Amino acid sequence: MGNLPLLGGRDIAGSGADLSMKLAVITARGGSKRIPRKNVRPFCGKPILAYSIEAALQSGCFDEVMVSTDDDEIAALAEKYGARVPFRRSPATSNDYATTADVLLEVLSAYREHGQSPRLLCCLYPTAPFITPQVLRAGLDRMESDSTLDTLFPVVRFSFPIQRALRMREGGQMQFFQPEHRLTRSQDLEPAYHDAGQFYWLRAASLIQTGALLGHHTAGIEIPEWSAQDIDNEADWVLAELKYRKQQEAGVPL
Repeated sequence: MGNLPLLGGRDIAGSGADLSMKLAVITARGGSKRIPRKNVRPFCGKPILAYSIEAALQSGCFDEVMVSTDDDEIAALAEKYGARVPFRRSPATSNDYATTADVLLEVLSAYREHGQSPRLLCCLYPTAPFITPQVLRAGLDRMESDSTLDTLFPVVRFSFPIQRALRMREGGQMQFFQPEHRLTRSQDLEPAYHDAGQFYWLRAASLIQTGALLGHHTAGIEIPEWSAQDIDNEADWVLAELKYRKQQEAGVPL
């Protein structure tokens, strides 16, 4: 990819590259707005980016773990913790409007131009300290055992039935979104799930074809609520650190 300079003149792919490689892509641009410099901010003793890198390396799932970034400090930290940064992310995928799919397609294009065509890739977010090698391996096992899957990602069950959700009207008046479930017992309602915001296992061919993270055949792997935490603002950050420290103190598996 002509507008993505290789660092230090290094090639992405060596000779005899495996054309069915499994690639980890950690997306870590420098321009975070709500939490400035959050990808390099210390979290419970080390940069938060390090947790995703270490989980990917320890999982044994990948032929290569790389970080897609436009930022020198992030690139240096990524390499310090064992990831590769073979090129800088382009301006087009570093702005506030670029999607995760845009970043991954750019990465795949760069690798293909240098002789490597990942069959499976896993997009890991850089602010997801609760990712574990075990869940990454479980995701890979599922992708390899079910060739129909395009995407797999961890999900968390909502702790309260979404069918009993409320809306607030003018003057503070409350209404049910689904009034037909006003008297339905919670245990009789179908469970609902949300994206844990940690990683996505993807079949590269599907991503290239659809240009979207969620393909036609997408599956979820359920993880406990205490093993996930969105980190979008300062309150989220404080809560995530408290949760992480308590788990470490109590020896609770993530």
